Amino acid sequence: MHVEAGQPSLICYQTNRVEPAMEPESHQAKPGRSGDSVKRAEFYSDLESEDVNCCGFVLAFLSVLLVLVTFPLSIWFCLKLVREYERAVIFRLGRVRTGAKGPGVFWVLPCADAIRIVDLRTVSFAVPPQEVLTKDSVTIMVDAVVFYRVFNPTIAVVKVDNASQATQMLAQTTLRNMLGTKSLTEILIDREEMADQMSRILYEATKDWGIKVERVEIKDVKLPQSLQRAMAAEAEASREARAKVIAADGEMNASRSLKEAAQIMSESPAALQLRYLQTLSHISAEKNSTIIFPLPMDVLSLLISK
Repeated sequence: MHVEAGQPSLICYQTNRVEPAMEPESHQAKPGRSGDSVKRAEFYSDLESEDVNCCGFVLAFLSVLLVLVTFPLSIWFCLKLVREYERAVIFRLGRVRTGAKGPGVFWVLPCADAIRIVDLRTVSFAVPPQEVLTKDSVTIMVDAVVFYRVFNPTIAVVKVDNASQATQMLAQTTLRNMLGTKSLTEILIDREEMADQMSRILYEATKDWGIKVERVEIKDVKLPQSLQRAMAAEAEASREARAKVIAADGEMNASRSLKEAAQIMSESPAALQLRYLQTLSHISAEKNSTIIFPLPMDVLSLLISK
């Protein structure tokens, strides 16, 4: 295209900036929003945005020339293989290349490229037992398990030194800070709710590192021996109190039933006689040496009336 003199011309430069990939499951921001532009500016400021200088071109040219001269032996140093669950982040002359490579086979320059292999599988680690002082001033030991994965290999390599270690340290501090705002009863009862809350807090903190915390589980809550004995004594006393109340209620209901039965049998002498015979039959079935002299109920009624 012809450009007239005095008119500004448009010059395009090729840069090696890498856009941070959005988490597939997260809500992506719409184009034009200020938050999205701020995140891009922060990511660009972290990466080197200067063009490759002449020294870089010379080194890259010498690397290509060395590969051509030593061909086909150099092919074994140029071909790299990554598995299905891995991605390769390539640094050419210290600058990260656009996008992570893999899975499969790709080419690199032996003297100019440095490779970092990142595993995309879900990784789990156990948070060491943390001694926590609860809201009601009770000292307990709590441990947990965290499951996470890398969803953006480039950010995980460029923006944080050791993503795995950073996530572990953050999980420890988050567990201590969160449990410090809960009482002992809430910790023992609402484990699932606390695990979900901790998972959300960790995800908000680690998503800028290219890491997604998928799940957090609180394994065990260890109480001091003195507190365990006190809680056991309290539970035993509570059970004994409930047992006494239940026994008292049973005796009261039994006395009411006996009163109603006596009133019914007093209205019918035959019923009283049948009850007497049933008692004799029950005693005789036990095969003891008790001798019983049954008396007619009519005789007893006459004696009672006199």
